[in-house]
Amino acid sequence: MGRMGPTEWIVILVVVLLLFGGKKIPELMKGLGAGVKEFKDASKGEEQATSKKEEETK
Repeated sequence: MGRMGPTEWIVILVVVLLLFGGKKIPELMKGLGAGVKEFKDASKGEEQATSKKEEETK
C-alpha cells in the first residue's frame, strides 16, 4: 500500500491534465522548477554559513 505503481501515476497525470489543461501544465512546471532551484540555492547558502561558523569556532 505504501508505493505507487505506474497505474496510479497515470491516473494522477490524467486528472491533472483534465483539471489544468495542456497549456497550463508547462507554466506550472516552470514555477515548480524555479521554486526547487531557489530552495537548493538557499540550502547551499545555509551550508556555507554553517561551515563558516564552524571554522570561526576552531
